[in-house]
Amino acid sequence: MHLQPPPHRLPYRLPLPDLPAALPLYGSHASRAIEQLAKQELARQQLPAHTLMERAGAAVFRLSAALAPHARRVWVVCGGGNNGGDGLLAALAWQQRLQALGGEVYVTWLGDASRLPDDARHALALAQQAGLRWAEQPPDAPDLAIDAVFGIGLAQAVRGAAANACIERLQHLPCPLLCVDLPSGLCADSGNWHAQAAPSASPLRHTLSLLTLKPGLFTHHGREASGQIWFDDLGWSALGLQAPAPSAWLHGCSGAEQVQAQHTGWAAPLCATTPTAARQRLHSPHKGTHGSVVVIGGQQPGAHGTGMTGASVLAARAALRAGAGRVYLGLLGPAPAPGAAAATACAPSASRPDTAAATPTAAPLPFDPLQPELMLRPAAALLHDPLLLQEAVTVCGCGGGSAVVPLLAPLLASSPRLVLDADALNAIATDPALQAQLAARLDRGWQTVLTPHPLEAARLLGCSSAQVQADRLGAAQQLAERTRSVVVLKGSGSVVAAPGVVPRLNGSGNALLASAGTGDVLAGLIGALLASAAPGLAGAVQASAAAVHRHGRCADRWPTERPLLCASDLITSL
Repeated sequence: MHLQPPPHRLPYRLPLPDLPAALPLYGSHASRAIEQLAKQELARQQLPAHTLMERAGAAVFRLSAALAPHARRVWVVCGGGNNGGDGLLAALAWQQRLQALGGEVYVTWLGDASRLPDDARHALALAQQAGLRWAEQPPDAPDLAIDAVFGIGLAQAVRGAAANACIERLQHLPCPLLCVDLPSGLCADSGNWHAQAAPSASPLRHTLSLLTLKPGLFTHHGREASGQIWFDDLGWSALGLQAPAPSAWLHGCSGAEQVQAQHTGWAAPLCATTPTAARQRLHSPHKGTHGSVVVIGGQQPGAHGTGMTGASVLAARAALRAGAGRVYLGLLGPAPAPGAAAATACAPSASRPDTAAATPTAAPLPFDPLQPELMLRPAAALLHDPLLLQEAVTVCGCGGGSAVVPLLAPLLASSPRLVLDADALNAIATDPALQAQLAARLDRGWQTVLTPHPLEAARLLGCSSAQVQADRLGAAQQLAERTRSVVVLKGSGSVVAAPGVVPRLNGSGNALLASAGTGDVLAGLIGALLASAAPGLAGAVQASAAAVHRHGRCADRWPTERPLLCASDLITSL
């Protein structure tokens, strides 16, 4: 489905991060298919040829005029494809606007007239007939620039000195810049950046996505390169045609976190700041209604291990703040000495999880003085409580170090709902037996959520982190199919993937989350939402996507006048 635009004709602004509903994203192949369907339907309706490009050019002009209503010097850079044709038609509209005002349009054209598609050839002919001013260099101090060099066809490094030079200049202009469909240099499918000049964030940059929204706008380099994203479906929703299956979904708000609000001229349910209001309307629930979370991790300092107790404490506090009715925290002891694991680090048998065992555990503090609601238990005691593990969501791996390794097999065998992070993922990546045990869980109707960052995902897939980043959607889906788990691939535009399910991209979050411990907070947040989620794979996917969105939205709403966000601050804003 497409979000219905407001009644006026302007393209509309995507209200990230507070999308009222999930939106379909279409890669380059699917976008071309939709374009062909639209052209065929317009022809069937006996509308003039090139109608779709004329609509695109008009949309670019309308938005650019709204962004820079007083512009008098406009620079339009056009490539040799249909993206460049859209730019040429926008330049014609600007010429008509500025002739009476004494302004001027400067067009830098980088195409080859002998290789143009039909629509672009038509646009070039109109531009030549109208006497547009052609310029190899941008004007001095332009008031507005339009980037129409590359669209959905770019899938490799930008070739040519002129194209790379123009892209570099566009990146650093001190005036509003409107990118047509995509910022030139960005891959529509993956968000990879293919130009020589690195993308730079700017509050003056805008991108108008035409006909479809592309996945690359929302992941990897996409958000930074695109700036504010706008959308115009060029009348597709009015044609009543069936679109192909989306390549991904852009995740929106849902469930109890929605409220009615007015935004950009149309009514839509937007995310509330907190779920507190939803609970205040209810009277019969008790703490068990909201589910239980068990957090196991936090390897304590020892001669052979690094202390990482804080990671599991952050995860547990986050789970409590996110709404879990009860949170149990089991800290791990120091890692055993090399070669001593078999003798001193026994875990409960995978076939008999209630068998007594001496899991390495140091005596924990009697309580968390900053969050006394947490129930601290020896990790071994939690592992030997099969009723608790059956009922609760277990979050394992946050700061677990090597001490977590002997616990994984029994947890995989006894915890129906499991969130695995950090050191748990690294251990599974090196152990084929654990990988097989992980993949078999879904056959039992059990749910597992993996939360890797790109390097952890690369270890699990047996590739490099660069390969993961080059195709984040594909890598997340491949990992989900291989492990038969829900996968949350963290990073800009976090991906939530699951076996046989179209992946979701998250539209919230920013670089404030790039600090130690925020991933542990996310693991605890996922655990809390999973504890009260609907059963089955669909419930796990929805809970994971909602957690990722809520996690990122906290960073988006962090006050600019406050110090940089750290993980403990993030917990208090959940």
